[in-house]
Amino acid sequence: MHSRSVLLLWFASDIALFILSYALAYFWRVGWILSTDFPFTQYIAVATLVAPVWLVVLISTRIFHLTRSQWTRSSFLSMLYANIVGSALFALTYYFLYGLFFSRLLLIEALFLSTVILRLWHLAFQQISRSMLWRAPAFPTLIVGVTRESRQLITLLSRRKNPLRPVAVLDGRGAKEKDIAGVPVLGKLDKLEETLREKRITHLIQCSDLEQSLNLLSACRQHGITYLLLPSVLGVIEKDERVTSLEGWAATMVRPDIPWWKGLFLP
Repeated sequence: MHSRSVLLLWFASDIALFILSYALAYFWRVGWILSTDFPFTQYIAVATLVAPVWLVVLISTRIFHLTRSQWTRSSFLSMLYANIVGSALFALTYYFLYGLFFSRLLLIEALFLSTVILRLWHLAFQQISRSMLWRAPAFPTLIVGVTRESRQLITLLSRRKNPLRPVAVLDGRGAKEKDIAGVPVLGKLDKLEETLREKRITHLIQCSDLEQSLNLLSACRQHGITYLLLPSVLGVIEKDERVTSLEGWAATMVRPDIPWWKGLFLP
């Protein structure tokens, strides 16, 4: 299944569940009746109107990256942030269209339900989407370098059915192995161009051969391929590094071991 189709399905399901969450909050608060004092049609119309804007806010958090794990704390916080903005937009829209909103508790209930329901759905959809994208690789990935890290990476990507599916391995010095966890080792880097074309590579992950970095990056740019570099190639093996920005310049950061809340206030 094509990655764009998966994303469109994800967007549509999220909008439907957002509206459903607000409908459930209405009946939770009012009861399983259609109140004449607080018309359901007006209420659900506002939820439907706000849903696309809420989706844009959620997209801006980059939570819909198919390679991003939905189990992380940052994914949950992204969802919570978007739902808080969504509830605020709902209250403002209802006020401008129909007057003062009658129940603040209903907003809290809608926020709670939308966060719980969509959080659970994102966790489930991650498994569904990865299964769909893994069968016919949406992102065929080339691994460069036969090292301990590359073996662990291939095994991890395979076990979790990550959308970045390794389909070939090349090594600058050659390797004795014929395959790694079922992924064929095709030879040295002299087969790079051939492999990129035949395997229709969309992503390249460099795990060794630092001296070949410029050549690999140049080949990726020429073919429109996403290039990734493991920090271990540069000698960084802390496992907690991240890329940050210094006045527009990218830099790899490894912070000292401190409580997470202190990291909120440190550069």
